[in-house]
Amino acid sequence: MNVNPVDRLRVLVTDGDAARLDELSSAVARLGHDVISRRASLGDVGVITVEERVDVALVIVGEAGDHALQMIDGIVHQAACPVIAFLDVEDRDFVNEAARRGIFAYVTSEEEGELQSAIDIVLRRFAEYHNLEGAFGRRAITERAKGILMERHGVDEQAAFEMLRKHARERQSKLVDVAQAVIDTHRLLPAAPTGRADNPALDHPS
Repeated sequence: MNVNPVDRLRVLVTDGDAARLDELSSAVARLGHDVISRRASLGDVGVITVEERVDVALVIVGEAGDHALQMIDGIVHQAACPVIAFLDVEDRDFVNEAARRGIFAYVTSEEEGELQSAIDIVLRRFAEYHNLEGAFGRRAITERAKGILMERHGVDEQAAFEMLRKHARERQSKLVDVAQAVIDTHRLLPAAPTGRADNPALDHPS
C-alpha cells in the first residue's frame, strides 16, 4: 500500500524500544511516507515536531496507565502536529481518557492499512479542530470589538455590529480584520458623542 506523492507526509515515530521503533518506522515507510525515527524524551518530542516540520507524530506508548497518560498530556500540548498513540493493549477507558487529553487516534498494530487509516483520521480531525477553534476565535474577536463600540459610542449590540459590517464592506475587508483593528487601536480613538452609530472613529483602524 503506497500513498500518492501529493499525499506523502513527514511522520515522526518516537519512543519505545529500538526493535519496536524499527518495526513501526519500516511499516510507515512502506506506506510511502518520509519517516523521522527518533528515540526521544518526553520534553523533546514537541521540539522535534517543530524542527523537523512533522505532519504527524506516532508515539509508541506501550502499556496503558497513568504514566502513559501523563506522557500523552505533555506531548499533545507541545507538539505542532496531530499525535497518534501506538498501544500494546486495547483499553477503552484509557483510550477515552487519552482522547480527552488531545490524542486524535490510536493504533495497536503495524498493519499498514490500520496505520494509513489512523493517519487519514488524525489529519481530518486536526483540521476540523483548528477550523472550529478558528471559528470560536473569530467570534470572540467580533464580540469584543462590538463591546468596545457599544461603550464608546453608546449604541446597542446590533448597531455596533452594523458599524463593523459597514466598515468592512466599504474597505473590502474581512469583518474579523476590522474587529481586530478596533481592539488593537481602541485606546487611541477619541470618545464619540453618545448615540452616533455612524461615528467616523471606525475609519482610524486599517
